[in-house]
Amino acid sequence: MNEESGFEPWHDWALDTQAIRAGHARTAEQEHGEPIFPTSSFVYGSAAEAARKFGGDEPGNIYSRFTNPTVRTFEKRLAAMEGGERCVATSSGMAAILSTALGLLEAGDEIVASRSLFGSSVSLFDKYLAKFGIVTHYVELSNLEAWEAAMTPRTKLLFAETPSNPLSEVVDIPALADIAHRHGALLAIDNCFLTPALQRPLTLGADLVIHSATKYLDGQGRALGGAVVGRDQELEALYGVVRTCGPCMSPFNAWVFLKGLETLSLRMRAHCDNALALARFLEAHPAVTQVHYSGLETHPQHRLAADQQRGFGGVLGFEVEGGREAAWSVIDATRILSITGNLGDVKSTVGHPATTTHGRLSAEQKAAAGIAEGLVRVSVGLEDIEDIKADLARGLDALVR
Repeated sequence: MNEESGFEPWHDWALDTQAIRAGHARTAEQEHGEPIFPTSSFVYGSAAEAARKFGGDEPGNIYSRFTNPTVRTFEKRLAAMEGGERCVATSSGMAAILSTALGLLEAGDEIVASRSLFGSSVSLFDKYLAKFGIVTHYVELSNLEAWEAAMTPRTKLLFAETPSNPLSEVVDIPALADIAHRHGALLAIDNCFLTPALQRPLTLGADLVIHSATKYLDGQGRALGGAVVGRDQELEALYGVVRTCGPCMSPFNAWVFLKGLETLSLRMRAHCDNALALARFLEAHPAVTQVHYSGLETHPQHRLAADQQRGFGGVLGFEVEGGREAAWSVIDATRILSITGNLGDVKSTVGHPATTTHGRLSAEQKAAAGIAEGLVRVSVGLEDIEDIKADLARGLDALVR
């Protein structure tokens, strides 16, 4: 591969090949594995060369806050996998959302967002963006009429997680993109739960794809990072935010994510298999009143999920009678699953959304988002499925004795 020629063949490769090969231009050392460049700055042969690069007249590295070869390799690889023109990497998933807002919105603009969002996303919109005159309106994720009704001449961005966290709700991405574009707005889809291995929102009409790379892109809970993928026009504005404000990804974390991408498709298929088996087990358990997983035929949007996704993901929610006390008793009875707020790990994790990931929402916001006190979220890992079932059955069985 000759990077100097501008030839980037990986856009024509299959996703599994892109995940292993895309974006890496070998150095003069002819390394096989991607190198890490843990340097803050770069050296020039002359003052004139430095001036050209700082002034944008000549391509090249300037400062690792916004130009680092390892981060650039990760960006090119993820952009290829999502089918986007460009990717901008950030220090976390929340930094990716913040950079999107700072780069594309200004005072007086409005966001229409799903009410089924990660709690920190809601806090970002309501507590911080609102301070600078950016107003967010929330609607039911799957209700396209509600999205349409919420649009105003000031709406500049639609924002949704699909599937949602943690109820596995799904929105029709092409239909939502049509609403956004008819009103002159952009559509951003948080693809954290499925990754490009299972869903490519850009090919369905979305303008931006947002990731918490911390989750499945890494896959082993080792590093924090985020990314936004889309067209060069919008991504240039986000790049300016990262360059100036500094929410950048570290070279080491970028290297960790590159290694994670190499096994992404294999892991996601295994996560899906385990999650579906667990969902069916939970659906049949007498202590469980409802299971939220779009892979189940009983899920109200199962057909839509099957049409626009290549799998149903590894996260599910289930509800038990008895509210918080019962949910906590199931969680506390586990011996294998990790009680933590993270997800997307090869290790299964379990948590109580109402008091953790969505704990900062008001009671009204939780009710609107379907975050009940009896709701338990499981990020289904890659342990033996019978061990995962038995670990949850311990607490569930105690509820019906």
